[in-house]
Amino acid sequence: MRETELLLYTNMEHDTILKDMVWLMEEYQLQNVRKEDLKKVLFSAVNRLLDLSGSHGFYGNLWICYLTYLLVNHENVFSMPCEITGEMEGSMNYAAEHDFHIFKEFIDYDFTKLFEQLQAENLMFIFSFEKDGIQSKIYNGRIRDCICQQAKRLEFAKDGLDVKVLMSEFYKNYGVGKLGLHKAFHVEETKDGAKIVPILNISHVYLEDLVGYEIPKQKLIANTEAFVDGKKANNCLLFGDAGTGKSSSIKGILNEYYDRGLRIIEVYKHQFGLLNEITQQIKDRHYRLIIYMDDLSFEDFEVEYKYLKAVIEGGLENKPDNVLIYATSNRRHLIREKFTDKEERRDDLHSSDTVQEKLSLVNRFGVSIFFCAPDKKEFQMIVKTLAKRHNLHLPEEELLLEANKWELSHGGLSGRTAQQFIDYLLGKK
Repeated sequence: MRETELLLYTNMEHDTILKDMVWLMEEYQLQNVRKEDLKKVLFSAVNRLLDLSGSHGFYGNLWICYLTYLLVNHENVFSMPCEITGEMEGSMNYAAEHDFHIFKEFIDYDFTKLFEQLQAENLMFIFSFEKDGIQSKIYNGRIRDCICQQAKRLEFAKDGLDVKVLMSEFYKNYGVGKLGLHKAFHVEETKDGAKIVPILNISHVYLEDLVGYEIPKQKLIANTEAFVDGKKANNCLLFGDAGTGKSSSIKGILNEYYDRGLRIIEVYKHQFGLLNEITQQIKDRHYRLIIYMDDLSFEDFEVEYKYLKAVIEGGLENKPDNVLIYATSNRRHLIREKFTDKEERRDDLHSSDTVQEKLSLVNRFGVSIFFCAPDKKEFQMIVKTLAKRHNLHLPEEELLLEANKWELSHGGLSGRTAQQFIDYLLGKK
C-alpha cells in the first residue's frame, strides 16, 4: 500500500487510523510481527474508527466513510480551487489523480483474510454499520448524509479518475474543510494568531419562527439575498428594544441561506483587533461570510470601535467582496453618550469633530433596521400564534389573561417574553 506516496493529501487530521490499517495490510501475512501485536493495533484502530463514526454519525461502510471524511476535509491546492470551479484543468489534475488512485486502492481493499487470520471476524460489522438513530455531534444531518452517500459513490467508482470527478463535484457543491461543512464559527486567539473554530451546536431557528416583524425581516432578507447572489450588499445594523428578535433573525438567515454558501463567524468586542487577520483567512474562499457581532455597544472610554471602523470602510485594503458585517444592538448610536459629554464639549475647540467621531461608526452600516417592542395587541397576537404552533389548546380569554400577568413580571412586552410564557405553559403541560 502506498500512503507514503501521496502528493496532495498529506498531514491529514485523524490519519493515524489510515496509517495503522495500512500497516496491518502490509504486515499481517509476514512473520516479522507477533499476532498479538497485530491484533492490538487492529482493535485500537477499530476503536478509534467507532469513536469517529459515533461523534460524526457515520453509517454504512465505516472504513469508506472514514476515507471519504479525510478527503472532504483536506484543504489543499486541488480541493480549494474546486470549491469555485468544480473540475479543474491543468497539471494539478495529474497530482490529484495520482492520489485518488491510491485512495481507490484503500477503498477496494478486502479485509476478509486479514480479519480471519487475526481471528477478528466479529469486527466485520464495521463494513455494514446500521444507522440506528445515531445523531452527529459534529455535522448537521444533511452534511452527514452527504458524506455517507459520497462514500457509497466512491465505493462503486471504477478508478482514480472516477474518484477525481466525484470529489471535484462534491467540493463544488458543498465546499471543503471546516468552512465548507459547518454553518457557524467563533474565533479563538492562539499564540499563532486568530483561529476560526466551528460552532457545533447551532440553534435551529428559522425566519418563519419569528412572529411579526415582517418589515424588518424583509429588509434583512433583501440585503442578504443580494449578498448570496454575488450582488452589491451593505453591512447591517439591527437595533431596537431587547427581546424583539434581532439575534433570532441573524440565526434565521444563517439556516435559510446556508445551502447557498452563507456562513457566519461570530466575533466578540475584545477580538476586534483580530478582524484584519480573520478577513485575510477567508477572503479567497467562495463562501459568502458574515462577521456577526451580537449586542454591540461601547462605553465612551472604549476604543475597540476604531478597529471596526477601519475594517468596515476606511482602511487602505478594501473589505473582501465575500464578507459583510452584521451587528445587533439595543442602542441606535452604539457608543454611549452622557449629558456630561455636552458640558465637556463646551471646552472642546472642535466639538463637532468629536460628535462625528462617535457617529461615524453607525454611518458605516449601510442598512440600519429597527426592531421595536410590540404593543399590547401585537404581543397578544404573538402569544396566540405561538400557542397554536405548539398545540396549546387553552381558551383564548384565559390564555391572554395569563400572558398579560406573565409579561408584567417578566420583562414587559416583547417576542422573547411571549416565547418564555409559552415555554412555561409547555413545562406545566
